[in-house]
Amino acid sequence: MKKYFYLLVVLSVSFQTYAQQDTTAYAAQRVKVNALLAERSAKFGQYDESLNQRTGIFGWQTKKDIKNSNEILREVVLTDNNIFKELKVLMEYKDLQNQQKVAAADHSQERIEGYMKTIKKLQDQNEILQKESNKNNYGISTYIIILLILILVSMFYFYNKKIQKYEKGNI
Repeated sequence: MKKYFYLLVVLSVSFQTYAQQDTTAYAAQRVKVNALLAERSAKFGQYDESLNQRTGIFGWQTKKDIKNSNEILREVVLTDNNIFKELKVLMEYKDLQNQQKVAAADHSQERIEGYMKTIKKLQDQNEILQKESNKNNYGISTYIIILLILILVSMFYFYNKKIQKYEKGNI
């Protein structure tokens, strides 16, 4: 019995450690996605500023300004691609957590059903034992009652004989 208890304790501690690692990894992934979103926001601000830069004659944009804007826009797109990749990983973590919760719920349900079956089995055994006990008590009580009746009948018979002897002797 002690072996099973120790095994249960070890399994629960390892499961809690595993769950904490998943939570830590999920939190780290969220931080990473948030950092990428902040980076994208900063780059998009740079892109917006680059669109307003006009270093050419008469306030026109030069090829260099347009190339600079396009390069910043390309960096924004690359950052967006990284965000999508990291969000996919984040969603996989979330799916994994949901699967673990469902598995834990299923395992708990199975354990509950097992406990219910065990309880039902023990209740049935208890009823059988009570019926057997009542049968035995009924049998013993019947024998005791019969014995008492026999004792009373024999006492009445002997008492009646003594009274008849006494009456014959007094007449």
